[in-house]
Amino acid sequence: MLAAFVLSQLSALPDALIALWLMLLGRGLLENRRPLVFGAAIGLAVSAAATWLLSIVSTRVQRRFRDKVTIALESHVAGLQASIGTIAHHERPEFLDRLAMLRNQVFVLDHMYMSLFSTCGWILRLGVTVALLASVHIGLVLLAAFAIPAVLTSTWRPAVERGAQEGAAQANRLARHLFTIATTAPPGKEVRVAGIGDRLVEQRRRAWERGFAPVSAVRWASALWHTLAWALFGAAYVGAIVFVSSGLRAPAAAVLLVLAAGSRLSAYVGGTVGELGFLRGFWMDGSRRLAWLEDYAASLTATADLHAPAVLEHGIRLDRVSFAYPGTARLALDAVSLALPAGAVIAIVGENGAGKTTLVKLLAMMYEPSSGAIFVDDTPLARIPAG
Repeated sequence: MLAAFVLSQLSALPDALIALWLMLLGRGLLENRRPLVFGAAIGLAVSAAATWLLSIVSTRVQRRFRDKVTIALESHVAGLQASIGTIAHHERPEFLDRLAMLRNQVFVLDHMYMSLFSTCGWILRLGVTVALLASVHIGLVLLAAFAIPAVLTSTWRPAVERGAQEGAAQANRLARHLFTIATTAPPGKEVRVAGIGDRLVEQRRRAWERGFAPVSAVRWASALWHTLAWALFGAAYVGAIVFVSSGLRAPAAAVLLVLAAGSRLSAYVGGTVGELGFLRGFWMDGSRRLAWLEDYAASLTATADLHAPAVLEHGIRLDRVSFAYPGTARLALDAVSLALPAGAVIAIVGENGAGKTTLVKLLAMMYEPSSGAIFVDDTPLARIPAG
């Protein structure tokens, strides 16, 4: 990790010095100073070669580090989902939306370190470039201030876009489900026999449009604000060049420095903005979902501090157990109290909807009762670890 960080910062420094070498090269040519020209040319060549070499080495080191992080994170997420004894997170729509986003974007979590390294590198380049601009005139430091709106929009834009995407997650899941039904072999027989291919295509298109329309609207609106922020920076850049060339009547070498440093400043701001957008959007949202999954898994095991009886002596007892499925108000079980003796053969019978399957799910710890308690030989079932 330390090697990857150091190499990423070393590769940023030569690139930031290119504007300085261009200024010295221009000064040497205008003043006919051959040693300065040769020195600037050598410095320019060394900076270009060092930037290329260090970026290649840094990329390879970071790739190996990222692969290790990827394996660790994907194993961690899979282990968390497998450790949850209940099935509520597989059935509740709000949980499914979060898990679908996390599964589809778990790869962004391993980019965290690379993005942080890149952000530090862009900030280092910005610092060197601003220092070069300040060497011409201290007022040129304000050019960096005009980049603040672009930075702000870059952190705000991913947040609103990810919010729109999460709101459309249910429609997108439906669109993927319909696409799978219409295009895969197992359900193909039923689709052809029923003749519902065209209907599936139409329903899939409507579901996709329901999911994409709000995301598209948010993207267009945020893109407009982002464009205005960059237009402000572009106007400030042109104004800085006019100020140095006409207002200060600075030598051509200073104007060349402003041209080179200012153009690179826009590239560095763009790189910083892109990394901040990734950190604020994909990575931070993915991290929140991972933290939620960790908290959810921990909450289900926090109270599981007792061992299951080695031998069932008395039986299982339900004490006024009530249960309603998530998102519904009707009780599938209402204040049920019964005893299941140890060693007895129990048959659960009843009409459709009487709660037979629900009772088995509660006994299997697939759900927790909404109220009441289940005891296994006087040991609360909720305090026995699943599995």
